[in-house]
Amino acid sequence: MKVMNMVQAINNAMDTMLAEDKSIVVYGEDVGVEGGVFRVTEGLQGKHGAERVFDSPLAESAIAGTALGMAIAGLKPIIEMQFDGFSYPAFNQILSHIARFRNRTRGKFTVPAVIRIPYGGGINALEHHSESPEAYFGHTPGLKVVIPSTPYDAKGLLIAAIEDPDPVIFMEPKRIYRAIKQEVPEEKYSIPIGKARVVNSGEQLTIIAYGAMIREAQKAIVMAKQKGWSVELIDLRSIWPIDRDTIRESVRKTGRVLIVTEASQSYGPAAELISIVNEEAFLSLEAPPTRLTGFDTVIPLPLGEKYYIISPERIFYEIEKLIRY
Repeated sequence: MKVMNMVQAINNAMDTMLAEDKSIVVYGEDVGVEGGVFRVTEGLQGKHGAERVFDSPLAESAIAGTALGMAIAGLKPIIEMQFDGFSYPAFNQILSHIARFRNRTRGKFTVPAVIRIPYGGGINALEHHSESPEAYFGHTPGLKVVIPSTPYDAKGLLIAAIEDPDPVIFMEPKRIYRAIKQEVPEEKYSIPIGKARVVNSGEQLTIIAYGAMIREAQKAIVMAKQKGWSVELIDLRSIWPIDRDTIRESVRKTGRVLIVTEASQSYGPAAELISIVNEEAFLSLEAPPTRLTGFDTVIPLPLGEKYYIISPERIFYEIEKLIRY
């Protein structure tokens, strides 16, 4: 075991897989020489060579399009969209081709590509640097969408994504890249995609969250415990596929559910999760399923960002309303 933050865990996962599988290549904007703007790929080019870890032109559509060709030809590309908002120019390649290729060829070809996207707010960045676009990708048939919340999960889920025969959108909550340290095995391990994690067991209310919101929810649960309230916390891990079983069993036990997501509200992941709760655990509910999300606005620039990002206090306020309902 070695203590790592999320950046180190993701780097270690790629390092491990590059050493094991010679068909893997890693590339994107500034990924090679500089190691990426967040230094997530730092040292990989020096260790594995410039033919396998390299810089690309500033052209997201081309990055995604070449990954499609490489994957069809037998390679396993791991590509990086430098920031969340920069993934939008690649939408046509990802949605129209990468996601559809298994279906288009009736299973003759698959696309074992991983698309890494640093995402979310909380770093006082400029426009297009703090987006939460998981709903766009989760809505697209043919894609898996994974979001870790801890270094341990980041390594295990990334290895699972790399070994998956189909394309995986791997979204990394940049706000907690270096905020959490944890013991992580140095050897290879994987975590199944589509399986949620019960972070905290409770009896009166279920919180479902993922990514950076897990840490904020944990702080709110400490506040709730001081009031004598018992709150369960589920880390979704996968936006798609969704672990319906864990959600169902938890809400049937607690009778109340709060969905916490950084993404804007309308047509977002929280709405899908509430729909699952209504379908799977409606008769167990003792209060309306509730969502606490980002606002239906573009995430503000640095001076206004603190009003957009969900705080533990806001989560606690919703917990109190649901417990007292």
